[in-house]
Formats: sequence, structure tokens, C-alpha cells
Amino acid sequence: MTPSRREVMSASAALAVRVGPLPLVPFGPHRVSRLIVGGNPVSGNSHVSAELSREMRDYFTSANAKRLLSACEQAGVNTWQSRGDRHILRLLNEYRLEGGRIQWIAQTASELADIPRNVREIAAAGAIGIYHHGSQTDRFWLSGKIEQAREILKAMRQAGVQVGLGTHLPEVVDYVESKGWDLDFYMTCVYNLSQGETFHDADRERMLKRVCQSPKQCLIFKVYGASRKCGSRREMQDALRLVAQYAKPQDCVVIGMFPKYKEQVRENQELVRETLGGTAEREVT
Repeated sequence: MTPSRREVMSASAALAVRVGPLPLVPFGPHRVSRLIVGGNPVSGNSHVSAELSREMRDYFTSANAKRLLSACEQAGVNTWQSRGDRHILRLLNEYRLEGGRIQWIAQTASELADIPRNVREIAAAGAIGIYHHGSQTDRFWLSGKIEQAREILKAMRQAGVQVGLGTHLPEVVDYVESKGWDLDFYMTCVYNLSQGETFHDADRERMLKRVCQSPKQCLIFKVYGASRKCGSRREMQDALRLVAQYAKPQDCVVIGMFPKYKEQVRENQELVRETLGGTAEREVT
């Protein structure tokens, strides 16, 4: 029998009391949890196989997606990162109509023809931050057209949200920093997926060094290598501890969750608190 929203909220509230709150950090005028729930599983993007992607799409009905967001809120994960496409806009609107209050950081939907319009729609839907789709950033970089991304960032600034740039390439961060682009945060992948689904461990420290060096806030993602580092709790801890060696106090980790087989909200809440630390008294100000 599928648990009700009330049952999920009650169980998650008990979890938050038992393991303690997640630390919060500033995100412009907002405060976000250092663990942010990612959106790829909800959109059916596994970065593993077509079969797993299809399983995610089948699992994440509207009801199950909202159940995940509710469990995250009750566990202290107060922010969701996901695509800014029509599917997510409708899902988020439905969740909010039912009382959900999770904050939203959105990725531009690069398949759309009019990205500035997409930015305006995302902002109107209440996003606290928008970032330029990392794969599109990397395509611009590799084709010598990176300044096109800068133009999209200007539209974000005009929309009044926190402005971000996604990338899988450390050299993009180097370039943007050297040119002094007007942005507030980076969405930084610890694996270089710019030319295919290649998950090389050597990539991680190369990107994390940029995270450490940049004065900008970084939202660090693919820390588990799209489940490749989830063979055991120890392996997950090690992946997060590597991030903790480089992450600045204001940086966050973004972790997609697919709780079909186990309670991933509780697991990730505990792991992030263990590795990135923090209690309510240690929030960054």
C-alpha cells in the first residue's frame, strides 16, 4: 500500500529529530541546505543506461516525485535543483498548490529555441536561482562560442535571480574567472562528461581544485558518479569526504535520489552531515 503524504511527512519529521538538522548556507538573500536534492532521476536521466532511465521515468509519477520532495523538506533538504522545462514547471506548481514549500534552483532547458524566454518563465515560477545548462556551456566552449553563454547570464541577472553557470570542464571555470563574468555561483560536475559518459576518478580533483580556488559559491554534483560510487556506505562516504577536502564553507552538494529500493533521503542526509558537518549552531553567516 502506498503511504499517504501525511505518513511520509510524519516519518520524515521523526528522521529530522533523530539525526539533527542539515546546516544552511547563504544563497544570495536565501538560505539553502548544504545537501540539495537533484532533478535528474525525476526527469528520467540516469547517466547509466537506457533501461535505468526508463525505470526512473516509470517510477517518478507525479505522486512519487511529490512524495520525494516532501520527504526531503521534512528531512531539512530545503532546495531542489532540476530542469526548467514544462514538465518540471507543472510538477512544481502542483506540489506548491498542495502546500509544498521547497526552494527551486533551475537549469535552463537548452532544447528550447528561446532561452531568454525560458529564463523569464523560470523566474516567474519562483526559482531562487537559474544556471546555464552545463552540457550546453561545454558545447559552446568546445566550439569557440562561450560568449553566447554570457549573454544568457545577462538575461538571468535581469530576471532578478541568483545567476549561475554549469560546466563539466575545469578550464571553463578558469576562463570565466579570468574574464570576471557577472555571476553568483557555479554548478560544477566532478566528472568530465563533455564528450560522453566517461567517469574517470582523475577528473574529480581537477574540478574540486577549481571549486576551492573560486570565490564564487559552487553547487557540486555527480559526487557519486551517477551511482557508480554507491556500492557501499563506505564508498559513498569516501566520495563525499573527497568533496569536503576542497569545498568552501558556502558550497553545497547536489545529489539526485531514486528511492525505489531504499530510503535515500535518510541515507544522504546522514552522510552529508557526517562528511560536510554542521549543526544549526554552525550555519554559515
